[in-house]
Amino acid sequence: MRHYSNGKLLLTGEYVVLDGAKSLAIPTKFGQDLIVETIKEPQLIWASFTNTGDCWFEASFDLPKLRLTSATFNSDKEGSAEFIAETLHNILQEAKKLNPDFLQTENGFVVKTNLTFPQNWGLGSSSTLINNIASWAKVITFQLLWNAFSGSGYDIACAQNDSPIFYQLENKKPKIEPVDFNPSFADELFFVHLNQKQDSREGIAQYRKYNQNIQQEINDISALSDELIKTNSTKYLNKIIVEHERIISSIIKLQPVKNNLFSDYFGEVKSLGAWGGDFVLVTGNEDSKKYFNQKGFNTILSYNEMVL
Repeated sequence: MRHYSNGKLLLTGEYVVLDGAKSLAIPTKFGQDLIVETIKEPQLIWASFTNTGDCWFEASFDLPKLRLTSATFNSDKEGSAEFIAETLHNILQEAKKLNPDFLQTENGFVVKTNLTFPQNWGLGSSSTLINNIASWAKVITFQLLWNAFSGSGYDIACAQNDSPIFYQLENKKPKIEPVDFNPSFADELFFVHLNQKQDSREGIAQYRKYNQNIQQEINDISALSDELIKTNSTKYLNKIIVEHERIISSIIKLQPVKNNLFSDYFGEVKSLGAWGGDFVLVTGNEDSKKYFNQKGFNTILSYNEMVL
């Protein structure tokens, strides 16, 4: 049995999506699958693979008690086999609480997960995993997310949708609206990776430190989300990007990424998700790639290469 989930990018509303801003999110052509095979032994044998086919994490659990019996971890990422195994164990336990029949069998399972993007790209290795496990366990993904972790849930909505969406939390409940966003100027949009992964949980904690009254800013970002899907030129999009970066900068007390890294760039640059890592959206032309390459940023995808 195979389960598959799309990766994600948040074009508008980073941070403030947590507090009810209407945000534009897009599923990516990259994602993660989860393949389940039944075996006779009462064990859950887990193996996670990178986009290049390397096994970076393995674990075994006794069933039905779900007791961890072994874990190995091969990666230059921070963390340990124990930490990752505990995180996986926690997700599976929460899934069992939501569906007590899950993993309550006499047989066992071999599970393999396969990313189709490099782990450091920040396109949703956690959200795609949670959505896949929820699909396997036949539970509501948002419940599983919020029981096991935190976050707005926009990444779960991207995992489940094959088109751009408006995502908004209303009374802490997700409101998802598919939107028609297929810019005619897509060939002037690029995604540039900043060569480092940003921990979204750390980003959220930083945002929460500035817990001021930002209802006006939330309203302004929601309005910019509406404006963005109507824009018909990069000139207009550039104005939206500048204003969006200014508003978020004023809230989280950080300089926009263009000021920090690309002040001499001829187009505009917008952070996507927690500031300081992962991908940024840039507007430009055929000279853009050369500019970012010279700055040492070599992972550059066109809009159509990235967006589903």
